Amino acid sequence: MKITALHHVTILVADLERACAFYQSLLGLEPDPARPDLGFPGVWYDLGAGQQLHLMHLPNPEQGLLRPEHGGRDRHFALAVSDLASLQARLDGAGIRYTRSRSGRAALFCRDPDDNALEFIEEKP
Repeated sequence: MKITALHHVTILVADLERACAFYQSLLGLEPDPARPDLGFPGVWYDLGAGQQLHLMHLPNPEQGLLRPEHGGRDRHFALAVSDLASLQARLDGAGIRYTRSRSGRAALFCRDPDDNALEFIEEKP
């Protein structure tokens, strides 16, 4: 047996509409209409190469847990972007705080409206 890819990442959100505004309006992701009825609200986003991000509108057992300011010191998922400066401009325009990668890489960390940490790594085509 060999693990061959990351299929999806699932995160919990308290307000699905607010989360969709972040992931769709700010980050430009498109909902995947293939999400079946799972008995609770949610959205799937196709990230390409068979990878997805799943939002689940369910109670968060860690609500109120103190998180580190820098997302790189917390559990997070990383997304590749083609233009980090463009993303920074979007985050600045939306008033979303972020920190640069402490490794010196072309990367930054921010949090979504539910305090989930995201890393964005610039990968030029």
